[in-house]
Amino acid sequence: MIPQSPLVSAKGVVKRFGSLAALDGVSLDIAPGEFFGLLGPNGAGKSTFMSLIAGLRPLDGGTLTVDGAGVAAGSAKARRSLGLVPQHIALYEDLSAERNLRIFGELYGLRGSGLGRRIDHVLDAVQLADRRKDLVKEFSGGMQRRLNLAAALLHEPRLLLCDEPTVGVDPQSRNAIFDFLQELNRGGMTIIYSTHYMEEATRLCSRIGIIDRGKILALGTIDSLIEQLPFEEEIRFPSSPATAAILGDLAAIGELAIVDGVHRFRPRQGYPMSAFYTLTEAHALPPRLFTSQRPTLESVFLQLTGRVLRE
Repeated sequence: MIPQSPLVSAKGVVKRFGSLAALDGVSLDIAPGEFFGLLGPNGAGKSTFMSLIAGLRPLDGGTLTVDGAGVAAGSAKARRSLGLVPQHIALYEDLSAERNLRIFGELYGLRGSGLGRRIDHVLDAVQLADRRKDLVKEFSGGMQRRLNLAAALLHEPRLLLCDEPTVGVDPQSRNAIFDFLQELNRGGMTIIYSTHYMEEATRLCSRIGIIDRGKILALGTIDSLIEQLPFEEEIRFPSSPATAAILGDLAAIGELAIVDGVHRFRPRQGYPMSAFYTLTEAHALPPRLFTSQRPTLESVFLQLTGRVLRE
């Protein structure tokens, strides 16, 4: 089987804003048909990377290609080959949903009956066909997000960029967006999805890049990232005067972190769990205080950055 060439390829990409390196040597390849997640906290460089792919900003270093062609700021070719769902709503609030889509479609070069068919299709797809004549300012936040997504799909792009598309969206609309994106991906569309929500990345993405402070810290499937951790399970227990008595012993046999008042202990590989419970029994700590679980994507992020991923 002949390996596919990457649809998106970044080699040593650098983007600076004054003295700040928003992206610092980012390198990654994204294959056709992937649902690729870019996971990191606010300010990590996710939106900057998206803007470079979309041709909205110039690179300051490295190379970036989409479908083998170099990306240049302001490139009309780049705009035609991809759709961008921005982090902030980009709609005309005083116009109807249909009028918004007609404007965006014309910007993509669509006209006449062909544009009308595409408007009908995307409104049906995002479940807004019955609200096509309503003004956008009358829509809920979730409905506006879905209309933003529809606008990005009018010209049938091969690549869809979703830059934190569920910020401020209610759970029902989030699930509708997730289901629609997964359907698009099953149909062959390549999707790059940036988020700071662990559960979104876990649910949606076939492969993940963890980014922080402008650098890619890890790349891979969730399973492959978890396999790289130096521990096989994690024990959580509350921070209290009673549990403080065992912290010194645990620090000598594994890694300890505290998140929101909860200790997370990761024993070194090969450490017998029976020895852990012997230690807790010696301090008269009841088993109900302790929960054991397999590592998660959150465990990977905490291991790499030493901090919790939050908004």
